[in-house]
Amino acid sequence: MPSVKTAISIEEPLYREMDSLAREMKVSRSNLYSRAVSEYLQNHKSWKLFEDLNKAYGDPPEAEEKTLRTKRRSRHRKLVKGQW
Repeated sequence: MPSVKTAISIEEPLYREMDSLAREMKVSRSNLYSRAVSEYLQNHKSWKLFEDLNKAYGDPPEAEEKTLRTKRRSRHRKLVKGQW
């Protein structure tokens, strides 16, 4: 596939981290940037599809569902407390 050269500006700490990762993976920085952008775009498309499906099929939660969600969140917080 043909490549297109482009110039970007990124913060130096991010550059150093990407450079280090590229060396660790034994790929060029260009290849790593391309992979990262490709993955980001795929995630964005997936999230957009998810949002579109929710708009098309999602009904607002009823009071009972809201209560259940609140209880689940509280339980989840207790389960993972101290893990991060």
